[in-house]
Amino acid sequence: MATLYAVKPRFQALLRPLADGAAALGVTANAVTLVALGLSLVYGATLAASDGDAAVLLGLPALLLLRMALNAIDGMLAREHGQASRLGGRLNEIGDMASDLALCLPFALFLAPAWPVVLAVILALLAEAAGVIAAAHGGERRYDGPLGKADRALLYALVALAQALIGLPPALVIAIFAAAAAASLMTIVNRLAGGLRDG
Repeated sequence: MATLYAVKPRFQALLRPLADGAAALGVTANAVTLVALGLSLVYGATLAASDGDAAVLLGLPALLLLRMALNAIDGMLAREHGQASRLGGRLNEIGDMASDLALCLPFALFLAPAWPVVLAVILALLAEAAGVIAAAHGGERRYDGPLGKADRALLYALVALAQALIGLPPALVIAIFAAAAAASLMTIVNRLAGGLRDG
């Protein structure tokens, strides 16, 4: 099932000059991964402490885009500049999951009710784990949809903008995050099934 992951090659093409420049300066893929994680943790803490402040919410889409750019750059440094490593692969996966927790879970602190947000976050993490499991059993890392990492980033960016500009009533919070949870559940099933097909 298609996700925004399909546009990754074009996104990488735009960022390739930055990746090449970073490599020329001696910047490592692992360093970029850690910077992306650090930015996510700091902004997530700010978001958690903000009680849904509009200014912080309005900055989240830019932070999410920057995080995606850094994630693409660290991947290009690893693959195209000979920096791939066992440590780097582990840092990338755990960094992505920690960043998701840091940036998504704070919504439960200022959106009511909180339970749909928490459920959606938990299922999103399980979806990422389902993608990694395939690689752990000899297959390829799975990126099946319908709700991959880039799709979640877009969803949370839109939720942040809506909350900042108009506020989200409880019924809409339930609808949005229940749909996200259902989409993550489908993603888990698709990734597990894809991994089994791969052997």
